[in-house]
Amino acid sequence: METRKLGSLDVSVIGLGCNNFGMRCDQEQSSRVVNAALEAGINFFDTADVYGATQSEVFLGKALEGRRDEVVIASKFASPVDSDPEHRGASARWIAQAVEDSLRRLGTDRIDLYQQHRPDPDVPLEETLEALDKLVQAGKVLEIGNSNFSAEQIHQSEAISRQKGWARFVSAQNELNLLRRRARDEVLPACVEDGLGFLPFFPLASGLLTGKYVRGEGTPEGTRLASMPEERRSQVLTDRNFSRLEALTSFARESGHSLLDLAFAWLLALPGMTSVIAGATRVEQVEANSSAAGWSLSQADLDRIDQILEEAVAEG
Repeated sequence: METRKLGSLDVSVIGLGCNNFGMRCDQEQSSRVVNAALEAGINFFDTADVYGATQSEVFLGKALEGRRDEVVIASKFASPVDSDPEHRGASARWIAQAVEDSLRRLGTDRIDLYQQHRPDPDVPLEETLEALDKLVQAGKVLEIGNSNFSAEQIHQSEAISRQKGWARFVSAQNELNLLRRRARDEVLPACVEDGLGFLPFFPLASGLLTGKYVRGEGTPEGTRLASMPEERRSQVLTDRNFSRLEALTSFARESGHSLLDLAFAWLLALPGMTSVIAGATRVEQVEANSSAAGWSLSQADLDRIDQILEEAVAEG
């Protein structure tokens, strides 16, 4: 599989999101998914201290035993780990504890990409960046990144790191997919300007872009949307979304591809894109996600997709 640079790291263009580990996947199933990813050429594994109530890091670490040096592990801090108000945020105090906890759970001596999971309005960026720089200097972290930051916050962080000579964020992780494109127009340009790689999460829009959902046919059993409350499903499975899904499916089929293929190909064609992080609970999903990396879209294709989406919204 193709790899792209993320700071000093080489990461596969498709990454495995490990948010299902410890929640929808036990250790055995998590290990099967990880092994399938490795066989498919995926070397980039993204987790967080809060995923699976901290079990995601544990399951990932065990699944990678004996293969640690073959992979790039990304984890995150800042979201509430439990009900203790001290176990969250981006303060120097919590970062120092959170990284040690993550290293222990993962069973490793370093985290390749350590990401601030969300902005912390109660802690100055200077304090956070200085604490992260100390982790880099100590070798406990190789690169740092942010998640759910605004374009303004990305620019502010870059300016502080350059002024102080500290480690700088090399990545930004925000939601971006064919149905939710706001980050493409706001955050992605900031990443390109400041030289950050972009890591989109929810590339399949919580399953909408897998091709499983068809207007008038209900929600397939076992899917993510099937487990959601009816009110939430009705907000997602709207006529507007179905119009867009149908139009995008037709475009993909004209090129001999699936809607899922298009979801990945569209993201990978955008400037600044580094790796598309997709979760999986089954080996088959990993294989489908990894194979989608082979379709390259032209600028004409991207323009046509924008046109299709605008027309579908108008009609829907």
